[in-house]
Amino acid sequence: MTRVLVVAKAPVPGLVKTRLARDIGPERAAEVAAASLLDTLAACADAVGPQQCHLSLAGDLDDAVHGERIRRRLADWWVTPQVGDGFAERLAHAHAEGPGPVVQVGMDTPQVTPALLLDVAAGLTEHPGVLGPAEDGGWWVLALRDPAAARVLAEVEMSTPTTYDDTRAALSAAGVPLGSAPVLRDVDTLADAEAVAAAAPETHFSHTWRAVTA
Repeated sequence: MTRVLVVAKAPVPGLVKTRLARDIGPERAAEVAAASLLDTLAACADAVGPQQCHLSLAGDLDDAVHGERIRRRLADWWVTPQVGDGFAERLAHAHAEGPGPVVQVGMDTPQVTPALLLDVAAGLTEHPGVLGPAEDGGWWVLALRDPAAARVLAEVEMSTPTTYDDTRAALSAAGVPLGSAPVLRDVDTLADAEAVAAAAPETHFSHTWRAVTA
């Protein structure tokens, strides 16, 4: 059975969506982050069931926007704190915490659907890994038959225009040829948020975005 792993931050004002916060303020940015996380958690649970879902969380939901609502959504999930000095190291550790195969996403693609996650998981029947590019040069999903292969992520610089290419090269060099997934757009900026809200108008993210920018 495939494990779905979400690596995310608690939506605490001032600590999430900092680029977006420069334009709409930290409280509104945290509202948007909470909506994005809730949509992501729902898609994952709908895809494989909450018992097969794992959240690796940075931060404290006690301080988060909609913290109690997020906790309710996490009923029957496996929740662990993030461990590691940098984001790449925390990713690698989160993969290694559970069995494979694993499909890992973040909280920046609220437009993700259960069908898309299942398609990525199905790709593991043909490839030992699947990597989905993001429009900004990063990636939005990484699926691995063997979670231990994620150890190479600790050597990859994240959040750069070449992170997708660098991740692909590192995994290939480690003997993990990759299949591909569709390109998605991460939500980091005003333009990203507008585009994703328009493309996925029925999401909680879209409704929240319209409310906070009205």
